[in-house]
Amino acid sequence: LRVPTKRVTGLLFISFLQSLDVTIPPLMGKLPIVTIVGRQNVGKSSLLNALAGRRLSIVDPTPGVTRDRVSAIITHRGTAFELVDTGGIGLRPGDLFYEEVERQIEKAIADAEIVVFLVDVQAGCTRLDHEIASRFRDKKVVLVANKTDNFGLEKGLSEFYELGFGETFGVAAAHMRNIAELKDRLAAMTPPVPIPQRGLRIAVIGKRNVGKSTFVNALAGEERVIVSEKPGTTRDAVDVQIEKDGRRHILVDTAGLRRRQKAEDSVEIFSQVRSEEAMSRADVVIFMIDTMEKITEIDKRIGRMIEEEKKPVVVVLNKYDLVPSKHSPDEFVKYIGKTLPVLKYAPLSMISAKNSDRVWEVIEICDELHAQSGVRVSTPEMNRALEAAVHARSPSGRGPHAARVYYVTQRGVHPPRFIVFVNDPRSFSGDYIRFLENKLREFLPFHEVPIRLEFARKNRPKDTRKRR
Repeated sequence: LRVPTKRVTGLLFISFLQSLDVTIPPLMGKLPIVTIVGRQNVGKSSLLNALAGRRLSIVDPTPGVTRDRVSAIITHRGTAFELVDTGGIGLRPGDLFYEEVERQIEKAIADAEIVVFLVDVQAGCTRLDHEIASRFRDKKVVLVANKTDNFGLEKGLSEFYELGFGETFGVAAAHMRNIAELKDRLAAMTPPVPIPQRGLRIAVIGKRNVGKSTFVNALAGEERVIVSEKPGTTRDAVDVQIEKDGRRHILVDTAGLRRRQKAEDSVEIFSQVRSEEAMSRADVVIFMIDTMEKITEIDKRIGRMIEEEKKPVVVVLNKYDLVPSKHSPDEFVKYIGKTLPVLKYAPLSMISAKNSDRVWEVIEICDELHAQSGVRVSTPEMNRALEAAVHARSPSGRGPHAARVYYVTQRGVHPPRFIVFVNDPRSFSGDYIRFLENKLREFLPFHEVPIRLEFARKNRPKDTRKRR
């Protein structure tokens, strides 16, 4: 059951879409997959980050940091491919997540058009390297030796001929040595495909064990990220592409958030930072909450973070199938409104990720919120709404020093941004600014998305006060 909070009808979204400056791209063909495979700590995550040109995988000397398939779309020389980082081979039966990581590796190899077999030139050709080589003899393979930091180390590349894959390509991922040349080679080996347009980016945020990875897997139709009852299973912010009804989205599964003081190690701290970065880069946020648990301080902190970033958000109550029938949806609406007032405008959806129940409905709401956040309103309509808001509650002060509101203009979209011209920005309290935000959201077609107000002195635009 989807429980709306002031839903905007579907008919209005037809006009919304006509006014957007960002469109959702059409369904694209499947990109060729290039999978990075190798032992633990040979630098697979560093290589992914180097080829992608940005930090995607967590890099840490601790073995077994990467567990899920972390991927990125690489566009180069008129073509594109999906580059996939995998967990390090070398775990033993009985090790934590051994079976799950092995399944992820096998799936990534099976799907690969090309395997980048990464070895460590400084460690030399090991027995485990020979064992790994037997796993993809039927694939196109590029043998890459990492940590080839200088010409002296290149002498060791010949040792890897015994693996049977021909010439070894020497790189130093940490120092970007020969990375451009490797990218050229991979682009030349992949079949030409149209470069995909950027789709809607949706970050799935929440505290630990609320079902984020289960939700992402349900949409992907496969075990794209590892699911476990053990808290902290997801470490990287994992991009997962989903396609349905001619639309492509990138879901970002993130590590569960908790208090920094409780972080067990540097990897967990990096994971939480990556989760916060994923939210900042997202077009829309899915804030997932466990229906069977009470709202905690962590949930409230996440809510404040989302509001500060001014991200469109749908609050998703997962595991609703476990709720006793005596509890009605209205109870949850009131409870969420009371405990998370900072997001009282956000639509609410109740799902069961484990049963794949109503998961696609959440994506439909994300589409609507992104459309709503891209609406431009005419200046007369904005000023009628501002006049009604001021009439409902006048700003403080009397006489010549009273706070006065003159007019408003829209500055941008995603999120909707407005400049309110007044006599003195310093005369308006944070409480009154929040009141105006709520009223403008009520009177204008932004019922379910955050808006950003900037107060400026009339005829003196440099004297501004921003409300984030």
